[in-house]
Amino acid sequence: MHPHRSLPRSARACLWLLGALALACWAGPWLPGLPDPHRPDWTALSSPPSAAHWFGTDAIGRDILSRTLAGGRLSLTIGALATAVALVVGLAWGAVAGYAGGRVERAMVRVLDVLSALPFLLIVILLLALFGRSLWLLLAAIGGYVWIDLARVARAEAARLREMPFVLAARAAGARFDQVLRWHLLPNLLPLGLVYLGLILPQAILVESFLGFLGLGVDEPAASWGSLLSEGTQELDVAPWSLLFPAGFLVATLAAFQFLGDGLRDWLDVRGAP
Repeated sequence: MHPHRSLPRSARACLWLLGALALACWAGPWLPGLPDPHRPDWTALSSPPSAAHWFGTDAIGRDILSRTLAGGRLSLTIGALATAVALVVGLAWGAVAGYAGGRVERAMVRVLDVLSALPFLLIVILLLALFGRSLWLLLAAIGGYVWIDLARVARAEAARLREMPFVLAARAAGARFDQVLRWHLLPNLLPLGLVYLGLILPQAILVESFLGFLGLGVDEPAASWGSLLSEGTQELDVAPWSLLFPAGFLVATLAAFQFLGDGLRDWLDVRGAP
């Protein structure tokens, strides 16, 4: 990172957009005049956008704006928690594999290859069928999926750092394996993790939305953007707004994270790993 360089304007705009979106989703229940997302208005079934319901209502009269914000709160929370799991596991796995080298590195890379080849969706369906739909199980499944690519890149970067003079000097001074990881490798891998944050977080949100669209997400009356999209497709002919507004929020969020990730990569000057 170059201290004299500021974050690109597009990345700052995306950061403000994401902050405003997250604030709106979290503060939704306390916004004045916003209806309860779970309470139907039987006098306004499939009502188009109006002064009373800015985004319209669904087939049973629930306010689309309230449900979009509530769904965004759940999708963003699951995405953020799954991303935190992926960052910790991915950076730790990649750092250990890249620094250890030899048989340990090859074995850990083979584990990544096997995990990449597993049919993720079928495994999630099987887990949900065996243990029932659970928010924590969903979180673990998504977090256990999105860390693999980060671990690969972190392993390659750690292998490069392994031969750097400051690491060789630390080893010559008698630093233990865990000390080299904690003091030298992980701090230098953190910028890479921040860049991949802009890729992992939207991927986690997209996976959660995809599972919710298939009906594998949270149970009613809770909603996520994926479940709202599923409901919207069923009402597309009579109430297209029930699909367009949640889809717009999801697309804007994913695009903002993508541009933010590109801006962070340029700002932190992280080189692409081989």
